[in-house]
Amino acid sequence: MTANRGGSRTVSKPGTDDTQTASTDDVPLGSPRVSDPVIKSSNLDVYYGDTQALHEINMEIPERQVTALIGPSGCGKSTFLRSINRMNDLIDVARVDGDLYFHGKNVYDDDVDPVALRRKIGMVFQKPNPFPKSIFDNVAYGLRVQGKDDGDVEEKVKTALERAALWDEVKGQLDESGLDLSGGQQQRLCIARAIAPDPEVILMDEPASALDPVATSKIEDLVEELSREYTVAIVTHNMQQAARISDKTAVFLTGGHLVEFDDTEKIFENPESDRVEDYITGKFG
Repeated sequence: MTANRGGSRTVSKPGTDDTQTASTDDVPLGSPRVSDPVIKSSNLDVYYGDTQALHEINMEIPERQVTALIGPSGCGKSTFLRSINRMNDLIDVARVDGDLYFHGKNVYDDDVDPVALRRKIGMVFQKPNPFPKSIFDNVAYGLRVQGKDDGDVEEKVKTALERAALWDEVKGQLDESGLDLSGGQQQRLCIARAIAPDPEVILMDEPASALDPVATSKIEDLVEELSREYTVAIVTHNMQQAARISDKTAVFLTGGHLVEFDDTEKIFENPESDRVEDYITGKFG
């Protein structure tokens, strides 16, 4: 295994033959350059009051792939995920410094509407959270907020349920409460609700952690299917899950640092960082 002992490393400037020295504190090991990344963070710091939760996160998330965020509890994975569509704005003591771009536009610019941003970057949470409404109305909620007419809503609800691999199970009970579904079905309903407004990016914060193995397998299959049409970023504590379903993996470690970011196969089979190797092999975490 090739290990990096810290210090600095040499990186090439894109499109030139010149090199520059970059501190490993600033650039996570691996750090693949992504052509026209959908999401790009640059020196992103996040604070909760006086506590710094993320330190200078630099990452480029590619289009229509699954990017997994892994690491021990409290290392900043979910904080980074929520930063992408400004969910941290809902926390009074949260403060964000640095830049985070969506298709080259800084989402923290004053002229960005967070509500409009979340229509483009949907989110699925750890615990299924269907509304106390019918299955149909759960999925239709965002569409109606957008002012879609009834005919358009009906077609889009069906399409979203099909993409969430739930249509065949619920097509005869669309008027029944979403709360009556099983846990795994509720999570797929929430995924259908997230994709109904036709976002470009889907953020998932441990979407299978509260589910049984059968339901988890269905969610994993769904994530792989969705990545054909959407860019997916998923937080998971399950390293085997990350290895199964993701194209790229970002490893966050204690203190809110992104230590390594690379192709998933490289992270799990030949990480550059000793710390990442220790985490992957279970020596700490």
